[in-house]
Amino acid sequence: MEPDRTAHVIWNDGSGVRYAVSQDGGASWNLLSRIHEQGGSSHLAIGPHGEIAVRITPSSASGSKFIPGVDLIAVSRDGGKTWQKHPGQASAIGVLTKTRERRAGRSRSPGMKTVLSTLFGAQKGLWLARSPDQSKTWTSWHIVDRDEVSYFPYLTARGHGELAATWFSGKDDNLQAHVATIRFGDRKAPPQVVEAQPFQTDTWWQNHRSTGGEYVPIIFLRAGGYDVVTTIQNFPEKRLRFEWWKFAER
Repeated sequence: MEPDRTAHVIWNDGSGVRYAVSQDGGASWNLLSRIHEQGGSSHLAIGPHGEIAVRITPSSASGSKFIPGVDLIAVSRDGGKTWQKHPGQASAIGVLTKTRERRAGRSRSPGMKTVLSTLFGAQKGLWLARSPDQSKTWTSWHIVDRDEVSYFPYLTARGHGELAATWFSGKDDNLQAHVATIRFGDRKAPPQVVEAQPFQTDTWWQNHRSTGGEYVPIIFLRAGGYDVVTTIQNFPEKRLRFEWWKFAER
């Protein structure tokens, strides 16, 4: 939900990706036209000037449908009335953020520009990509190098290009949750990544550790640092609730 109480929702109904918007904090909704006729709804991001970015995946209907070639990021600048679609970036989740970049001919007067950021796992760690032109072109960096697959990446933004990320790696007893901050200085330099100590959640499935809902949400705190929340799903010991984790900025 935006500060003016505008709320957005996307979903898949088996026949593509739907979109609805509320101007009164969710009390009433306006159903607009489909974003795409195929694929599944993944993640939604709202920019500082009302831009909307939606991740469309080839998998839908709880994984029972797979449409090859449907791997898109759709962006709207008119409140969801029209959408521009471009190829997606692997299993990315996107956020629209503000960054300060120098305008041509005004080297001493930095301007505000909206940047779309995505995070995706791979066989050897984690990748981050950024687009300054609403997903038309991308620059990517291999920000986490590991011998294991990183998956279920989650990304949030604050201020001028400051990012916070979570993801999982490993499986069974080696399953770990990860948290990191990502900052950009010189726009020509690679991002600076500061990762916290990995941890394990109290979430189980058939006597094996589980992600318990896949993604781990993360938020920046006004007083500094950031919080994440994970599920506790320990059926043998009858513990079913949520757990908060607080991290200090480094």
